[in-house]
Amino acid sequence: MFASHLDKRILTNNVEMIPSRNGYGAGLLEAGEQDQRVVALCGDLTESTRTHHFKQAFPERFVQVGIAEQNMASVASGMAAAGKVPFIASYAMFSPGRSWEQVRTTIAYNDSNVKIIGAHAGVSVGPDGATHQAIEDMAIMRAVPNMVVIAPADSVEAKKAVLAAAAYEGPVYIRVAREKTPVVMSEDSPFTIGKAEQLMDAYAESERSIGIIVTGTLVHNALSAGKQLNEQGVATSVLHMPTVKPLDEVALQAAAAAHDVLVTVEEHQVTGGLGGAVAEWTSTHLPRRVVRIGINDTFGESGTPEELITHHGLDADSIVAQATAALS
Repeated sequence: MFASHLDKRILTNNVEMIPSRNGYGAGLLEAGEQDQRVVALCGDLTESTRTHHFKQAFPERFVQVGIAEQNMASVASGMAAAGKVPFIASYAMFSPGRSWEQVRTTIAYNDSNVKIIGAHAGVSVGPDGATHQAIEDMAIMRAVPNMVVIAPADSVEAKKAVLAAAAYEGPVYIRVAREKTPVVMSEDSPFTIGKAEQLMDAYAESERSIGIIVTGTLVHNALSAGKQLNEQGVATSVLHMPTVKPLDEVALQAAAAAHDVLVTVEEHQVTGGLGGAVAEWTSTHLPRRVVRIGINDTFGESGTPEELITHHGLDADSIVAQATAALS
């Protein structure tokens, strides 16, 4: 049913809950240990973004830029031109939100080897409210040439994504979350930039079929929904697309060919994120009905993470209801 490399505790009461931003901190520290060219810059949010581990280990390779995200992007581009591998971190609303023009012009236009970490992404930031809930970040970064866009499933995959980004030559954007989310990946789970992972095969005997394609920390909800749908007699698979740009077109083509309906799930606006990318590809290459589950052209609001996930229809039961409605 589930891929063998997933954490065995998924869908049990013993699932481990860790913020995916912790994976960034662990990955950055390991990348710094492996490569002396790795440097870290932060916009006055060192502990919140989990950059403080690197700062403590390598103070001479850390720069506190302060509340100056545009300057941080430009400084990082200059450091990359000098041969460093800079990681810059802030809340996603500020980087890339506030610094988008500098990211575009000083980093992406020059194909600079800068890695951008957008922390506290999605509505699950919770009580901080709409001003701090980045739900457009993947869209604005997808539109930038040369940029890789990654949304890890959990803390384990976030660490792997950071290490992969450090080894990759070119600009990379990685979004991570503040709230604790289920750990679904194991240390054996593969991660390669541009590759999707089939996490659940359809196992119900049915003429009706749904392919769920998910990115980011909603993977656990998508797996729960897939299990419910299969048990209800709807053949449902779950494909995790951690790299939103570039898409794994081979995996996407296989999903589109195998299913009547594709359902995308993301903690992001349905416009311009994973849903937009999948709809763009299928409309050109292999037309399929695509139902996009995400934030529907609205801003976030204050509330607990659980309340907001449910309010926006991103919990497992809501995914099941929307997927079932799509079939009828």
